[in-house]
Amino acid sequence: MNAAQMVTALKEKFGDAVLSTTEFRGEQTLHVTLASAKPLLKYCRDELSFDYLVDISTLDHMGEEPRFEVVYEIYGYGHHEHLRVRAKIPDGEDVPTVCDVWPTANWHEREAWDMMGVKFAGHPDLRRILMWEGYPFFPLRKEFPLAGKPSDMPEVGFTNVAPMADGPFVTSAGGKDTVAREPRAKKAE
Repeated sequence: MNAAQMVTALKEKFGDAVLSTTEFRGEQTLHVTLASAKPLLKYCRDELSFDYLVDISTLDHMGEEPRFEVVYEIYGYGHHEHLRVRAKIPDGEDVPTVCDVWPTANWHEREAWDMMGVKFAGHPDLRRILMWEGYPFFPLRKEFPLAGKPSDMPEVGFTNVAPMADGPFVTSAGGKDTVAREPRAKKAE
């Protein structure tokens, strides 16, 4: 069964939960309700052999309602088919976690929370993964300024001497090849 046939089977199985489908350059996308996303994804794993969660990402449709959307990219190693599942997130709702479907979703969901502020209900450890705890903003939202926002955090890279400065190893930035540029012990002076 190819991805287009799988989309047809999913439309028959999930009915009105599949809002629409899109095919672009051979890639199949299902637009589904948020409530049906997890059962549909679990069905894709268990019955259609989509055994690899490639990515979870989020979109910010600032100015539209609902504003946010979650996108799942899944793949099956047995049949080599790819499928995209998208669900808009109504205001005030959390996205059900799929960590119990694919354990690798853990970090993808943490990144979506950290960068976009999308919460995942039932996530075992929903905390920041790239920004520090307590950071009050979500850098991938469209209202976040490109130059960033001022912070009380010190410029760590410029507060003290770099940890390896004058350390036991040296590199030769202008070495003739990669072997000459590799870190090595300093010669005794």
